[in-house]
Amino acid sequence: MNKLKDFRIQKGLSRNQLGAELGLTSRYIAFLENGERVPSLNTAIKIANYFNTSIEYIFLKNKCTKSTLEKKGVERYE
Repeated sequence: MNKLKDFRIQKGLSRNQLGAELGLTSRYIAFLENGERVPSLNTAIKIANYFNTSIEYIFLKNKCTKSTLEKKGVERYE
């Protein structure tokens, strides 16, 4: 499971609101949150930038932490 739902809830957004912010449907947000779809690179970048973090931190299933990524110089994707 990825961390997209956690990020969305932390910002106090519904799936509809996040979808509107990113130009995606709420159904697609649900698919991403549930791991039923894999975002395109462009969509993953858009999501990571919106939450001011990295693609890896949101979507990778391993134990990669934000502090680990920051130590490696990864802050966000452009």
